[in-house]
Amino acid sequence: MNEDGRGSADKITYHYKFIFKNGVEREFTIDLDSVTLNLIQTGNKTGPEWTKLKCFKCPNCILNERQYEYCPIALNMIDIIDYFGNYTSYEPVEVIVTAPERKYMNTVSLQHGVSSLIGIYMVTSGCPILEKLKPMVRFHLPFATIEETKYRAISMYLMAQYCIYQRGNQPDWDLTKLAQTYENVRVVNENFCKRLRTIEHKDANLNALIVLDIFADSVNFSIDRRMADDLDYLFKGYLK
Repeated sequence: MNEDGRGSADKITYHYKFIFKNGVEREFTIDLDSVTLNLIQTGNKTGPEWTKLKCFKCPNCILNERQYEYCPIALNMIDIIDYFGNYTSYEPVEVIVTAPERKYMNTVSLQHGVSSLIGIYMVTSGCPILEKLKPMVRFHLPFATIEETKYRAISMYLMAQYCIYQRGNQPDWDLTKLAQTYENVRVVNENFCKRLRTIEHKDANLNALIVLDIFADSVNFSIDRRMADDLDYLFKGYLK
């Protein structure tokens, strides 16, 4: 990674540093292919039993167990799970995130810091269900609030519909399929939590997944209650 935090032309790099109250530091560097936004994998090729695809395989998973022995998300998160499994979710931690364009710093509960980190791994590891969330990873916003997540999710979906429209296909301007997209995300989060419960660790990783699941549920709730009613106050300049 260059001094300004930018990756090379063929990759996008996110760097996470966790600084604990006792002075202990832990760093994670995530390299993504700049075109596919796939995680550039340099780590584990095999893993423990809890990482196998058949272990709490998501009911909406379309991966074939004959071709994929391991859940791609689980395999890429072994080091994170092993490390943070020794901590409790409410422990305060300073998190410094260096993105290609800027740097973010915040003191948060460990579960929120880990949630921000594992959100990238989950979307970029090769899970076909989470593939549709990749645009949000390219414009990653650490420590996002629920309202920010709603705005980004809806904006991303509408941009996707515009791209569909530009290619002569039928867009979903009414956002009818967005709720199903996030329901599928919720199912993946829920089943990954089941995986983590098979490991004898403390609760930081598990609670980080629960935070992600709350975000997925909040977007679903917004969709069910006509999300435009929640956000149209932002667009008064367009609605005159």
